Amino acid sequence: MPENHPVDVVVVGGGIIGLSLAWRLRERGMSVTVLERDEAGGATSRVAAGMLAPVTEVEFGEAGRRVLELGLRSARMWPRFAAQLTEASGMEVALLQTSTLLLARDEDEARELERQLAFRESLGLRVARLRPSAARELEPALAPTLRLALEVPDDHAVDPRVVLAALRRACQASGVQLREQTRVRAVELDAAGERAVGVLLEGGEPVRAREVVLAAGPWTREIGGLPPGAGVPVRPVKGQILRLRDPEGPGLIARVLRFEGGYLLPRGDGRYVLGATMEERGFELRPTAGGVYELLRDTRNLVPGISELEIEELSVGLRPSTPDNAPAIGRGALAGLTWATGHHRNGILLAPLTAELVAGLLDSRARESSENDLLAACDPARFSDTWAPGLSTARAAP
Repeated sequence: MPENHPVDVVVVGGGIIGLSLAWRLRERGMSVTVLERDEAGGATSRVAAGMLAPVTEVEFGEAGRRVLELGLRSARMWPRFAAQLTEASGMEVALLQTSTLLLARDEDEARELERQLAFRESLGLRVARLRPSAARELEPALAPTLRLALEVPDDHAVDPRVVLAALRRACQASGVQLREQTRVRAVELDAAGERAVGVLLEGGEPVRAREVVLAAGPWTREIGGLPPGAGVPVRPVKGQILRLRDPEGPGLIARVLRFEGGYLLPRGDGRYVLGATMEERGFELRPTAGGVYELLRDTRNLVPGISELEIEELSVGLRPSTPDNAPAIGRGALAGLTWATGHHRNGILLAPLTAELVAGLLDSRARESSENDLLAACDPARFSDTWAPGLSTARAAP
């Protein structure tokens, strides 16, 4: 049945970003409907490893520094976010409080690590240079051929699948309407074409709302109806990821290991996550022998013991990426439309901050945002009109 009575907010996308902000919006008393094309939390967020690693992930350049600022702020929010989510859902959401080791296998990689060390120190970030012997004292499973390591003490991790299950329960308990297997065709505009008034589903059904939030991750670009200049260019970046299990239980490694081409993350229960490739393959979701071989080969050179682990799962995910790999969060060129997409490799990390920023923007009772600097760092309006809608503008009947 058509939904003619508008809700306060319709959120397009039921991943960790969409569910987090829906929960926070509902806490502020707003009526919220989440529209998810498949199963809530079943796509990109479910495949993610769950590293909360702003220091490890920081990249050179202005955009990299913007993402670092966002990541550091959101990382500080995660303990409280996890505690509140545990209380709201009745499910334990625990952070893996461990450091990260950045590893070099040869002299070329060691020189690059020295460069990375100097870069992070120039930003005032906590990072320590370790000799190979010191790194192996921390992680005895490391190969004796290790050349150099950096320790990042403040980067941690979380299990996204636990977080997603808790968010789903918290949203439903708070009164969020969650509609799965519901694909959005276009943003619907008012008769003048100047404001978003809801969305149109694939079958033509309108879902009216006072505010629309696009949090559809890599599928954001498939949503039509936007006038020229109002879009955000988001593309999918493919990543293949393995989930491994040690039949002997935990103990192979205790810290997150990062290296050229991948990472190995312990869950603490004898399970490990090994990932992830970075492939510009559009929406291709097929795993490949080559991708898996390279992940296993590169990791085995550093941690020979992974050869004894069992493969539990091989997954493929699509990261939502913008041209500068920084997210688009906030209001864009079209009234009534807010963006929460393009988080690239940092969707899990940035979920608490994104939810708070969007909730602050849409809460009519809130005063002018005190987070203007953060919003400026991820302003959707920074992109030129490089996005061409696939559908004609959808206008509401007068």
